Amino acid sequence: DVSSSFVLSRPATGSGSLERVSDTPMATARILDFINTRRPEGPCLVVDLDVVRDNYSAFRHALPDSSIYYAVKANPAPEILSLLASMGSSFDCASVAEIQMALDAGATAGRISYGNTIKKEKDIARALQHGVRLFAVDCEAEVEKIARQAKLIGAADTKVFCRFLQDCEGAEWPLSRKFGCAAEMAPRVLEHAHRLGLQAYG
Repeated sequence: DVSSSFVLSRPATGSGSLERVSDTPMATARILDFINTRRPEGPCLVVDLDVVRDNYSAFRHALPDSSIYYAVKANPAPEILSLLASMGSSFDCASVAEIQMALDAGATAGRISYGNTIKKEKDIARALQHGVRLFAVDCEAEVEKIARQAKLIGAADTKVFCRFLQDCEGAEWPLSRKFGCAAEMAPRVLEHAHRLGLQAYG
């Protein structure tokens, strides 16, 4: 079934035109054929899963010694998450809901990072209960929240890593004003984590 190779999703608001889809460089011949054949009504996003597969494979080949974490918030379509999970991808999740999406798609908890650096303690506890053990931090206060919850459930294998502050020059979606700690601050944050019984992971 050709539809199993595509993801079709619709935005909650906005408008678009099928006639303009051919103007975009990401419109593969398969996508154009799919749209012309199915003629979905209204604005929509069509993703060719073969392109997702090829891009992930190319990325993994270019970085063979690295773990690749797909940011679920980029596109949480179940078809995309399931494909990436089946290929061995790890997942960066910004919320408990995204953690559940990754798990539902077939990812193991050991392949999930809770990448949001501003987490509620109840959400940290929920993530730990799901088996997630890797958390992003950018300050001592965040380390302390994770340490408290890890101690409560006896999760001695909980790891934290520092999210660095970057200038993000040239980025289409800069986050430099939202998250991250300066490089010179990171050792202090990770040393604090070690003192509190967490594993300083990176």
